[in-house]
Amino acid sequence: MEVSIVQIALIFIVTFIAAIDQFDLLESLYQPIVTGPIVGAILGNVELGLVVGGTYQLMTIGNMPIGGAQPPNAVIGGIMAAIFACTLENVDANAAVALAIPFALLGQYGVTLFFTLRAPLLEFFRGCAVNADTKGITKWTVVSEVILGLIFAFIVTLFFIGGQTFGQTIVDAIPAWLNTGLSQAGNMMKFVGFAILLKIMMSRDMWGFFFMGFGLALIATNVAAISGPALLILTLIGFGFAFWDFQQQTELKGAVSDGGDFTDGI
Repeated sequence: MEVSIVQIALIFIVTFIAAIDQFDLLESLYQPIVTGPIVGAILGNVELGLVVGGTYQLMTIGNMPIGGAQPPNAVIGGIMAAIFACTLENVDANAAVALAIPFALLGQYGVTLFFTLRAPLLEFFRGCAVNADTKGITKWTVVSEVILGLIFAFIVTLFFIGGQTFGQTIVDAIPAWLNTGLSQAGNMMKFVGFAILLKIMMSRDMWGFFFMGFGLALIATNVAAISGPALLILTLIGFGFAFWDFQQQTELKGAVSDGGDFTDGI
C-alpha cells in the first residue's frame, strides 16, 4: 500500500499524543480500542482498524505495570497492529496482532529509556519546587512529555515508513501454515488477556455469575434472532444482576444499621 506524507504525519501525531496520554493525560486515548479505528481512518479502513483495536484491547486488558516492570507497550503494539492489518496484504486482524507483539516489546524498552532519560530532569524539578517556581515546573513537565512523545512517535513512524516493502516481503515469504498459526496465536491472546484479568480480580463469590454469563453467551450467539445484539443483551442482563445485588446489599446494610439492640439476639 502506498502511503502519503499526510498519512505519515498523522500517524506521527496520533502516536505522539497517545504516548503522552498513557502516562500523564490519562484520558484513555492511548487504548488500542481508540487508536485502532483512528489509524484505520487514516489508512482508509476504519472497520478493520476497529476490529484490530478491539482484538488488541482484549489481549492487554489484564496487563498492568508492577513496580519497575513494564508490560508490552499498548501504544506501539496497538498502532503497529492496525498499521499491519490496513497496509499489508494477506494479513487478517488476528495475525496483525501477533505480528505487532515484537514492536510492543520494543515499546517496553522505550518506556525504560524514557524513564532513564528523564531521571536527570528530576533535579530541575526539585530546584523549581524549592524556589516555588511553578512556571519552571510547568516548563520541565512539558519538556519531559515532549521527550516521551517523540521516542514513541519516531519508533512507530520509522517502522511505518520502512516496513511497507520489507514487511510485505516478509509476509509473502511466510508459508500458509505459519500464517495460519500466527492468526490462531493472535486469536488466542485475547483469551489470555481475560485470564490474566480474572486471576487478578476474580473472587470466589463471583464464579457463579461467570459460568452463568458464559452459558448465556453460548446460547445467545447460537440463536440467529439475537446473535447480532448478543453483546448488548448480555450487558443489560449483567447490569440487571449487578444493580439487583447492589440494592440487596444496600437494603441489608440499612436494615442492620437501623435495627435495635442486637446484643440480646433480638
